Amino acid sequence: MDQQPAFGYLKYSEQHAPGVGLTLDVSEILANEQSDFQRITFYRNPYLGVFFTLDGYIQLTEGDEFAYHDMIVHPAMAVNPDIKQVLVIGGGDGGTVRELCRYPSIQKIDMVEIDERVVRLSQKFLPSTACAIDNDPRLTNIYEDGLAYVKNAATSQFDLIIVDSTDPIGSGEGLFSRAFYENCYRALNDKGILINQHESAFYPWDGHEMKRANDKIKSVFPIAKVYGFNMPAYASGYWYFGFAAKNLDPIADIRAEQWEDLGLDTKYYNTELHKGAFALPSYVKKLLA
Repeated sequence: MDQQPAFGYLKYSEQHAPGVGLTLDVSEILANEQSDFQRITFYRNPYLGVFFTLDGYIQLTEGDEFAYHDMIVHPAMAVNPDIKQVLVIGGGDGGTVRELCRYPSIQKIDMVEIDERVVRLSQKFLPSTACAIDNDPRLTNIYEDGLAYVKNAATSQFDLIIVDSTDPIGSGEGLFSRAFYENCYRALNDKGILINQHESAFYPWDGHEMKRANDKIKSVFPIAKVYGFNMPAYASGYWYFGFAAKNLDPIADIRAEQWEDLGLDTKYYNTELHKGAFALPSYVKKLLA
């Protein structure tokens, strides 16, 4: 912060490891409710703006969400700018579909979110991320279990599946299973790409879950790589996504010039960053080996 925090604020605290955590000043609690699936709380911080938690874990803040949503969408679109049919699992805050809706070539987006309350509260308190929801005719909101939806999807139906999920606990646990990845493989066409939330590697619990997910994906997809990005509000400040595909390699097959010709104004992603994001620290490479 470039200014001293004011006194008198409430405090939101999240523990990342024994003796290590994140504390944010809370100038206002905007919403706090228990849905059928999870506890949803929206806060306001004087520096990062609105942020919200699910079952006590930060999902995004207005201040840094651009990094997450740029990196969950644009690397796949740069590898295959001809993507037309997209499935998003989760992503109820709307940031992922916001970025997808910037591509005129995309014809249809299905967003499958198990908890409609996350969507409706995001529309009310986070219009900067939820702006495309109910406002783009290509986008269909489906409120059901993403596991069942993918299981019942037609073979080779999608060009891109994005799993914008919570951590592998509670309602998001099944989205890290081998059976789910196998169903994603079947639902993708020959040029299909799967992007999934891949946790972090620095703290032991996150690293354990990251390796478990990566091992399962590598056993299903012939191409499976991991890429990282800075995420200030998440544990350790650095986070990862998985890139899995049947035929397209995220580095060898990037179509940088075609993506750049689209003229998209992005705050985090660019095609120079793209290759570097897949260069992993040594401790992460050892973890995933």
